[in-house]
Amino acid sequence: MNGQAPPDLRSVDPTAIKGAGAAGFAQAVAADCRPVLLPGLCRDWPAVEAGGRGWAALSTYLAQFDLGRGGQAFIGAPAIAGRYDYGDGPDGFNFERVSLTLAQSLARIGEAAADASLASVYMGSLSVDDYAPGFAADNRLDILPPLAKPRLWLGNASRVACHYDSFDNLACVIAGRRRFTLYPPDAIGDLYVGPIDHTLAGQPISLAAGAASEDERYPRFAAAAARAIVVELGPGDALYLPKLWWHQVEALEPANLLVNYWWDGFAAGPDAPYVAMMLAMIAIAERPAAERRAWRAFFDHYVFREQGHPLAHLPAERHGLLGPLAAGNYGRIRALVMKMLRGG
Repeated sequence: MNGQAPPDLRSVDPTAIKGAGAAGFAQAVAADCRPVLLPGLCRDWPAVEAGGRGWAALSTYLAQFDLGRGGQAFIGAPAIAGRYDYGDGPDGFNFERVSLTLAQSLARIGEAAADASLASVYMGSLSVDDYAPGFAADNRLDILPPLAKPRLWLGNASRVACHYDSFDNLACVIAGRRRFTLYPPDAIGDLYVGPIDHTLAGQPISLAAGAASEDERYPRFAAAAARAIVVELGPGDALYLPKLWWHQVEALEPANLLVNYWWDGFAAGPDAPYVAMMLAMIAIAERPAAERRAWRAFFDHYVFREQGHPLAHLPAERHGLLGPLAAGNYGRIRALVMKMLRGG
């Protein structure tokens, strides 16, 4: 059934958080850093109503917002059955990349939905500000920070390879159905992740999650599969995905539309954790194992703080740079880091 959560996925009634604003959403939904189903969150959107009348009606509705700007679309031969992935093509993928406007993409999706012999189309991450201004005002969501802007994901039946996002993600199904298969962040070692600099659409993907079951190249994947959470969403349903949760997304109908929002719900400033990890890779990853273990102890103590604040044994006024970031220490630490990077 649409919007019904499996036993290992928490569900929140949207009526309990509507009107609570971003702070209420962060407390009621995001604070646990675990996925949450929000059944019917967007049920009253005009876009959902249009989609309920069919792809032609939805296309007509979206066309009123179309700026005619070209964006990147994936075009896949019928043989790949909408499974956009690595392959034997000239650029190492099993699909072509072409530029289409929103209106062109909608038309081609409709044509391929009616004729399985045609190439499938997938077009994702279209910022409505750039491609369909007016959509956000017509389909409002007031529980996220103002910087969280909607993006459109549309196409024929497809499977998006298992990946993670470095931002918090709210995914809202508008037309068709979406199946999400989720893995926790600490399953990364069992997912056999591909290159970080040769990717389908920006993020590295799990090679094992997209392979045939019991593929002998990925013996540890069984441990990740045993922890998977699978949930299916229908039109109007939404799913909150915390950053770093792995997710494979399948669009199950011949024509589908999803809207998502990305933001960092717990940022203290503009610097992203992923940037810190990349810097740590060049500074630490190839040092001797014993030294890496020593640095891990320091990271655990100063950064991850499982045993509490590193200066809890001292009065707060003596915490210096380790005092609250909001008390000016964010800027002080950042300035110190930039000076170190410049060799100062």
